[in-house]
Amino acid sequence: MNIYDIAKEAGVSIATVSRVLNNKGTVSAATRARVETILKENNYAPSAIARGMVSKSMRTVAVLTVDIRVPHYARTAYTIEREFSRRGYEVILCNTGGDRAETLRYLQVVNQKQVDGIVLVGSVFDTICQSAEMEKLLSGVPVVLANGTLDLPNTYSVTVDDAYGISLAVEHLVARGRRNIYYIKDRDTDSAKAKRDGFLEVMRRNGLEFADHVLEACETLEDAIGAVQALLAQGIVPDGIVCGEDLTAAGALKALLRAGLRVPGQVAVVGFNNSDYAHLCEPVLTSVDNKPEQVALLCVQLLESRIERGEAYSSVVLQPELTQGETS
Repeated sequence: MNIYDIAKEAGVSIATVSRVLNNKGTVSAATRARVETILKENNYAPSAIARGMVSKSMRTVAVLTVDIRVPHYARTAYTIEREFSRRGYEVILCNTGGDRAETLRYLQVVNQKQVDGIVLVGSVFDTICQSAEMEKLLSGVPVVLANGTLDLPNTYSVTVDDAYGISLAVEHLVARGRRNIYYIKDRDTDSAKAKRDGFLEVMRRNGLEFADHVLEACETLEDAIGAVQALLAQGIVPDGIVCGEDLTAAGALKALLRAGLRVPGQVAVVGFNNSDYAHLCEPVLTSVDNKPEQVALLCVQLLESRIERGEAYSSVVLQPELTQGETS
């Protein structure tokens, strides 16, 4: 049964049925009750496309992330999906794998579905989306980046000051008398670069040696284990290690313990994200909390306001906090 059948059976116009469905306009209590009874008796479900044409909104948003299996992305994407769902939106979740071609394909798909807005989760999209074709696809709807930035109209950011977060970790170790501190960099993203730059700056500020103290591109647990083992094989035993991710910090911790080194007695370790990885380690990692749930909530608030009220907002920068564990 369609809306025309409902109107005919209720003895009202299609416009009246539409007003009842959308809870808009003036409809007498008796007429509303009659229409609602017929709708219920026939289990009528309005077409999302038809309602979208009337309201000029599909009440659908797309969330593009890198890999939903990664705890940090998962926490952010989950909170965004739950919060938008609570507000009456459908959410299309897309795993791009951090791949440019996959990102383009998903943007084309969600553009065809006429979504009301897009959230990009991860700083990797800063570089992936730098193309005329992607910028054109992103220009048609409001876009919010979780911990990323794009210089496009109608695009906003909710970011965490990653450089400051790393500086908190280094200052924490310096305050505990650590001087020979190394940094393990993870993915090659803008966020990872900001963390590395933050490490170099705070080491410089404290008058500490930092040349060759950055171990590059350790994306997995095994990468981090190998990087620390290679360092130890050279006869270098740092008294502090700061990592751009908890996963790499867990790898560093494993390598140190396998080598018979005491943590934090001989070497202190600090991770980043305050994720489940940090709490699964034994001892529990000290980690920088970059507040993914708060980032996600602000992304939802900003995008919903832009969609529903057309209000322009400034981008937001959050300050991370150090969470004390047992490795420092």
